[in-house]
Amino acid sequence: MSLSDPLGDMLTRIRNGHRARKARVSSPASRLRADVLEVLKREGFIRAYRAEQVRPGVNVLDIELKYSEGEPAIKEIMRVSKPGRRVYSKIKELPKFYNGLGISILSTPRGVMSDNEARAANVGGEVLCRVF
Repeated sequence: MSLSDPLGDMLTRIRNGHRARKARVSSPASRLRADVLEVLKREGFIRAYRAEQVRPGVNVLDIELKYSEGEPAIKEIMRVSKPGRRVYSKIKELPKFYNGLGISILSTPRGVMSDNEARAANVGGEVLCRVF
């Protein structure tokens, strides 16, 4: 099955997994998805993730969701830059999300990073998603 927005599909799987109170969700693997999951892990929104090989040439990312006192660690996760409308931002024009409590995940020339890391590196890029 062909997906027009693979990253949006992964974010939807995470959102649906939290709503169903699942401990784990899986998503087809790609480098961009793994980089976004690495940022989510560093920022404390998911417990862990790992790549598993289902059969030769087919890899899957197994994502372990995080809960705090029965409540999901991710309250809101939304895609910003979509295939039909790409959203780019200079680092000086990137607003704080939920007054700094949430993060934006950016794809920059230096790799995928959170908005705080991008501000420290003084580099802008494509705003992939926002997480709170």
